Amino acid sequence: MIQATSSAVTAGARPTQPPAVAKPAWPWGRVASVLVGGLLLADALVLMGQGFFMVGVTVPGVLGLALGALGFRWHSVRTWLQGQRWGTVVWRGGWLLLAAWVVSVAVFWAWLAQQVRAFEGAATAAPVQAIVVLGSGTPNGQPSPALRARLAKARELAATHAQAWVVVSGGVDFGETLSEGQVMGNYLREQGIAPARILQEERSTSTELNLQYSLPLLQQQGLGLNAAVAVVTSDFHTVRAQRIARKIGYTQVVPVPAPTPLYIRYNAWLREYFAMVSSWALQEV
Repeated sequence: MIQATSSAVTAGARPTQPPAVAKPAWPWGRVASVLVGGLLLADALVLMGQGFFMVGVTVPGVLGLALGALGFRWHSVRTWLQGQRWGTVVWRGGWLLLAAWVVSVAVFWAWLAQQVRAFEGAATAAPVQAIVVLGSGTPNGQPSPALRARLAKARELAATHAQAWVVVSGGVDFGETLSEGQVMGNYLREQGIAPARILQEERSTSTELNLQYSLPLLQQQGLGLNAAVAVVTSDFHTVRAQRIARKIGYTQVVPVPAPTPLYIRYNAWLREYFAMVSSWALQEV
């Protein structure tokens, strides 16, 4: 009787199912993580090797390192998260946040590009009484590629507006002995700009100080906050420079965009994304 019952129970019992095994993630996700991470990290290391340590370089570097490490440990991370209570939520939420951030950067770049296009040509058409060139690095006492682009644009404007004063603005870089203003003035004089037209501001260390410290030089020439002033800076920086100038009190500011060198362009535009967010959060512009 016992034997029959045992046989019946055995016959009626369902076979034990093996524990579910998580399916490996799609290969393209891991490959994409490694490739994109490697490109971002390589870009950051190359630029850091040239002395660029701005947020537009370090953020891609950190992100690239994280994506590369995730790609190499993809299955281990996925398995560990699946064993956690909120693991799936964290995994999906992290990718959604990253995607949302990338979209926000793309939207900002599209908006900024539209603003830059609107500024192009405005200074040529408008009457300009002064041309203020903002500094952008003078390694080894020479203008950086970005600064040379600004100076080239200023030289074009100076030829169009023959009566306009040219103000070069910038203090002493870290590790340098010559001010940006002096280096810029020397460069423009070598390019044929009459020395008497060039006014040098050599104390500033930020865009706001560039414009504040340039004002007394303009006032000495009979110009003030109501003068028509062209502010020459890199394309990505034009919107913020215009807003800072207006906050100081300049009423007729004409932003003039100079092209950013290709090798640093996207990093510089990414830096401006964070700068605009910071300025908005701190109500600086």
